[in-house]
Amino acid sequence: MAKASLTISSRNYSSWCLRGWLICKFAELDFEVVKVPLDDASARAELLLLSPSFLTPCLTYDGLQVWDTLAIAEFLHETLPDAKLLPAERDARARCRAICGEMHSGFANLRAALPMNLKASHPGFKVWAGAQSDVDRVAAIWREQLAESGGPYLFGEPGLADAMYAPVCTRFVTYDVALDSECAAYRDRIVALPQMREWKAAAVQEPDEVEELEVEF
Repeated sequence: MAKASLTISSRNYSSWCLRGWLICKFAELDFEVVKVPLDDASARAELLLLSPSFLTPCLTYDGLQVWDTLAIAEFLHETLPDAKLLPAERDARARCRAICGEMHSGFANLRAALPMNLKASHPGFKVWAGAQSDVDRVAAIWREQLAESGGPYLFGEPGLADAMYAPVCTRFVTYDVALDSECAAYRDRIVALPQMREWKAAAVQEPDEVEELEVEF
C-alpha cells in the first residue's frame, strides 16, 4: 500500500478533519497524521468558518494531494474499492452521495449555533429555532436511512455517511440536544466506535484553545 498522510488542524474543534480522518480509518488506509498548529492563520479561519474554502483535511497519497472531505472519500473509493466506503448497490450508493452532499453543503445554522467542541459540555442548552430545524432534518435523515438499511449504521456497516454525520453526533452530546430514542441510540453507537474514542482521547490532550469557540453559553 502506498505511503499516505493526512494533514489536519484541531481534533477538538474541526468537524471536517474528523470526517476526513474517519474516512481514512474506515477505508483501512495506512496513513500518518500531520498536524497544522492552531496559530496558523488559515487553520484558524477555517475553524471559525471565515474561510471561503477548506484546505484541511488534506490527503497526500503517492505524492498526490487531495483536499475537501468528499473529494478524499471519492478518491479512496476509486483507489481502494474493497474498503466499501460507499454501498455496493447503485441506488443505495446514489442515496449515500445525496445524504453526504446535504451535510457537506447544508446545515449552516447548526454549524454556527453548535460549534464542535469535544471537551465542552452544556447540559440544558437552548437550541433556537434556526438550528432546531437543522436538527430535525438530521434526525429525519437518520430515521429514514436506518429504516431503509436496517442499521445499525446508516448503510449497514460504518461507511462514508456515518463519517459525514459523526461530528453532528458529538455536537448533540456536547449541547445536550434532545433526540427520539432511535436517533439517540444511533448517536451513541457512533460516539462509541473505537475510532471515535481514539480521536476524542487525542483531542482531550490538545492544549490549544480557540477563544471564539469557548464562549460560555
